Amino acid sequence: MSPKSRSTLPIHALRSAFGTRLQENVRLSNYTTGRMGGAVDGMVIAQTWQELEAVVRQLWDLDVPFVILGSGSNVLVADSGLRGVVVLNRGHNVKIQAHDAQPSVWAESGANLGRIARQAALRGLSGLEWAANIPGSLGGAVYGNAGAHGGDMAGNLMLAEILHRTEGRQVWNAEQMGYSYRSSALKRTPSPVVILTATLRLSYSTPQAVQETMEQYNERRKATQPPGASMGSMFKNPPGDYAGRLIEAAGLKGARVGGAQISPVHANFFVNDEGAKAADVMALIRTAQKAVLERFGISLELEIELLGNFEEAAA
Repeated sequence: MSPKSRSTLPIHALRSAFGTRLQENVRLSNYTTGRMGGAVDGMVIAQTWQELEAVVRQLWDLDVPFVILGSGSNVLVADSGLRGVVVLNRGHNVKIQAHDAQPSVWAESGANLGRIARQAALRGLSGLEWAANIPGSLGGAVYGNAGAHGGDMAGNLMLAEILHRTEGRQVWNAEQMGYSYRSSALKRTPSPVVILTATLRLSYSTPQAVQETMEQYNERRKATQPPGASMGSMFKNPPGDYAGRLIEAAGLKGARVGGAQISPVHANFFVNDEGAKAADVMALIRTAQKAVLERFGISLELEIELLGNFEEAAA
């Protein structure tokens, strides 16, 4: 959807459609894991997948640009904010099917992926150990093929229920998602589609075995990833290498712009250390991309998504 200025948004129509549910001029730094970003014109919270569908259909009918936000990880919002509406996806219901030949878990797209993994672990169900410490939402994980420790959403997804603006509700499997490394058909070719729910494949194990694996992954994460406010992994790993290794080899580990720093613990994490602005992070992104390209001939591709106008900040 093309961006619109606040003056051209149908504010009165939005107020009429959503009433007190519409929050105006909301600072997105309060809703992102990086704790950065300006304000959005309007925000509407959806508490269930049915509410999410209803809100999205109303916004499409009004032709209002919108962004779905779950946990707010893996995104960087411009300091100038966003035009349009943010739909805050808070649908968090989880249902585990542990008595079929093929165990599975169904959840709303706003559910926290780590919480889903931990609930499965309590029932002795394996398959999501890799996701136990991922802070993102299920919808974002399905959309971006989230992964860690050798696992990813492509290996777990059975079905995703999606809503298409013109074609209505559909059910896609992993093959239709067209998964590749940290990407999907939905991410590569943006279209008017929203993920409502997903069903993930699990396997039988024991609570002790699953918990032990999760604890091993947790210890590894604590040893290799920085604490504090960040967006998660900044760049995709290029084939046969690691973005963090390349940035460190280019001499940028610990580099700082304003309140943002390339983490001295892991160079593929950019941390909001002291009240960073999104422009500070963007300066570090461009510096890292330039240095790695000049030294190694490799173009680092962002894993996070940029929301808002960053060209305006660079001008």
